[in-house]
Amino acid sequence: MENSSGKRTRYRWIVLLMIYVTYMIAGADRANIGVLIPLIRQDFNLSNTDVGALASLFYISYAIIQIPAGYLFQKFGVRKLLVGSMVLTSLATLVTGLAATTLQLKLARFVLGAAEGPINIGIVSTINRWFPPQEKGLATGVFMSSIKFAPAFVPPLCAFLMLHFGWREVFFIFGIPGFVCAALWYFLVRDDPSESKRCSPAEVAYIKDSPRQDAGDSAVQPKQVASSPDWIDGLIRTRDVDLLDTNKEVLRSWNVWACALGYFFMVGITYTIMTWIPTYLVSVKHYSIMKMGLVASAPWVGAIVGNILGGWLSDRVFARRRKPVMLITSAATVLSMFALIHAPAAPLALSAMFFCVGVLLNLGYSTFLVYPMAIATKERVPFTASIVNTAGSLGGAFTPFVVGVLLDKFSWTWVFGLLAATSLLTFLLVVSMIEPRARKRNSDTATDTDALSGTTKSSSAP
Repeated sequence: MENSSGKRTRYRWIVLLMIYVTYMIAGADRANIGVLIPLIRQDFNLSNTDVGALASLFYISYAIIQIPAGYLFQKFGVRKLLVGSMVLTSLATLVTGLAATTLQLKLARFVLGAAEGPINIGIVSTINRWFPPQEKGLATGVFMSSIKFAPAFVPPLCAFLMLHFGWREVFFIFGIPGFVCAALWYFLVRDDPSESKRCSPAEVAYIKDSPRQDAGDSAVQPKQVASSPDWIDGLIRTRDVDLLDTNKEVLRSWNVWACALGYFFMVGITYTIMTWIPTYLVSVKHYSIMKMGLVASAPWVGAIVGNILGGWLSDRVFARRRKPVMLITSAATVLSMFALIHAPAAPLALSAMFFCVGVLLNLGYSTFLVYPMAIATKERVPFTASIVNTAGSLGGAFTPFVVGVLLDKFSWTWVFGLLAATSLLTFLLVVSMIEPRARKRNSDTATDTDALSGTTKSSSAP
C-alpha cells in the first residue's frame, strides 16, 4: 500500500474493518446472556424481574462510565484507553462463566458493562477523525451494524455450544477473541490518520480537507450528493447554526438532549429484543433451543440491513440530513410493535416478521450517534456523543427491567404496547429537534470548524 507517494491510499477502510470487528466482538459478549438465560434461570432459580435486573446491571455501569470515558478520550486520546477497555471486556466475559452465585453473576455483568462502556465513544471519535463528511453516515451505519451482526450469529452459535458443552463454556469461548482484537487495534489504528504510517498524505488530505457539502451548500455537486426538495428542509426544520464549541453549550442544547432521550427509548427497545426475545420464543412459542436460536437471529439480520441502508439513505438520498431516517424509524417501529402482538407461530413467518422489525427499527438507529457530529465541533464530539450514548445505555438498563416486572404481572401484549408507546415518544422528540447546518464562515478569516469534516479554526478566526 502506497503511503508516501502522491497516490491516495484507502487505509480508512481497514480502520473501518477494525471498528466493525471490535464492536462485533463487544456485541457478542453482551448478547450471549440473552440466549443463555433459559438455562441460567434454572440453575439460579431466577424470576422474570431477576432476569430484567441482571440485564439492567450491565447497562447501568455502561451508562455510568460514558461521560467519564468521553472526558478521558478527549484529554488523553483513544488508542491506549480503547485497547485497555477491550482487554477488560474479555476478562469480564471469562469471569462471568465462573460465577457460582446470583450475586457473583450480577457483579460480573456490572463489571462487563463498565469495561465495555468506553468502546462505543472511542469508536465514534475514531470515525470522526478518520472519515470525511460524505462518508461519516455510511461509516457509522457500518459501525452500528456490527453490534447487530453479533446477535445475528450469537443465538445459533450459543445454542450449539450450550447443547454440546454448557452455558459456562460459552463465556469462556467468547472471552478469547477480544484479546486478539485488542492487539490488532494497538498496532493498526492510530488516533488520527496523520499519525499512521499506512495512510498516505493524499488520503490524509482527502479526509481532512474535504469540503463541508452541507445540505443546501452551493459547493455540493449533483454527482457527489443528492439534493432534496426545499419542502423537506422546512418539514425537518433545517437551521443554520454555530457549532457547539464548549461543554456548557453542549449541556444547554435542547437538540442534544432530545437526541439523547430519543436514543434512550430506541436502545431500550433494541435491548429488550436482545434480552427477552429468546425467552419469548421458548416460553410463549414453545420453540426448542436450536429453533429459538435460529429465529432469534432474524431481527439482527434485519438490523444489519437497516443500519447500512439507513446510513446510505441519510448520506445520499437525504443529502446528510439525519432527521428523515430518524423519523421514519421511530414511526415505523410504533407499527411494528403493535404487529408483534399478533405474531404468527410458524417459525418461517415469525422470522420474516422479526427481520422486517429489525430493518425498520435500525434505519435511523445509527443517525442518533451521527447527529452529535453535525451539531458540535470536533473537540466537543466525544463529550456530546457520550451524553447521547449515556442516555442510550440508561434506556438499555431501564426498559428490560421494566419488561421483566410487566411479565411477572401481565403478558407480552403489555410489553409490545409499552415499546410502541416509547417509539411514539421518540418520534415526537425527533420532531422537536432541528436539522443543523453549520453557518458558513468568511474564508479570509476562518476555516470551517466542523465536526463532520474534522478541520479546525484558523489562528486568524475571531
